[in-house]
Amino acid sequence: MATMETLKTPPKNNWCPGCGNFGILMAIKRALVNLKLDPSQTVIVTGIGCHGKVADYVRTNSFYGIHGRVLPAATGIKLANHDLKVIGFAGDGDAYAIGFGHFAHAARRNIDMTYIVHDNMVYGLTTGQTAPTSQRGYRSRSTPFGAPELPVNPIAEALASNASFVARAFAGDMPYLTQVMMQGIQHRGFAFIDVFQPCVTFNRVNTYDFFRERVYKLEDMGHNPTNKATAWEKAQEWGAKIPIGVFYKETRPVYSEGIPAIGPRALIRSGVVAAEKIDEMIRSLA
Repeated sequence: MATMETLKTPPKNNWCPGCGNFGILMAIKRALVNLKLDPSQTVIVTGIGCHGKVADYVRTNSFYGIHGRVLPAATGIKLANHDLKVIGFAGDGDAYAIGFGHFAHAARRNIDMTYIVHDNMVYGLTTGQTAPTSQRGYRSRSTPFGAPELPVNPIAEALASNASFVARAFAGDMPYLTQVMMQGIQHRGFAFIDVFQPCVTFNRVNTYDFFRERVYKLEDMGHNPTNKATAWEKAQEWGAKIPIGVFYKETRPVYSEGIPAIGPRALIRSGVVAAEKIDEMIRSLA
């Protein structure tokens, strides 16, 4: 089983000092350790963006996808071997712009995976352009006069797409983020977690202080996460008070259960294609 020590990797971390990604990295490591997951049976899938380095900093199986394609890659991995624990990481630009079309389908199909989005409301890797979750009026290199459009509402989108687990957390509260991640990873089905992840270099509006002054925990207000109508109402809150926690969760069959070829057992164990043949095919493409 994983320990904080065994999850360490050799690469030097090159995120900006103070980046919210550090909180997410430590939280996912703690979640893996607390849940006693086997790293050899865990796969981390990332896209293009600052978030992508998570794959370098956690010693598990990992796969780098192209921009916006975390979910198709993660879906393929899960369907090929649904015994694996699959965790996808994406940035808000990666997830809610070019990758947005995949989001609704992974949610409605109830792919059994966890999807964690690093939401810093700016394109950090490409030096600070407006992102899909940037607030209207946000000034950036790409919108010097202010963003003219309304921001994407990830929680509302997840609820409308029938995700079976919808949550939000804040990288500045690592113990709570760890708890929410653990709930998402344990959930059987598509678990979506949007994480407020301050970009200290380019986003001077949505800072740690901005969120600390506003976020409150849904469970502290007696929220019932099985009530979708209430979850939808909470998803609309933004301003002086912003909710975090589990908005909604339900139990329903996962996608693989509806496919006779893989429902009873993982495809890799079906004998249709021997493992050595897969290795041979991969070598032929190298």
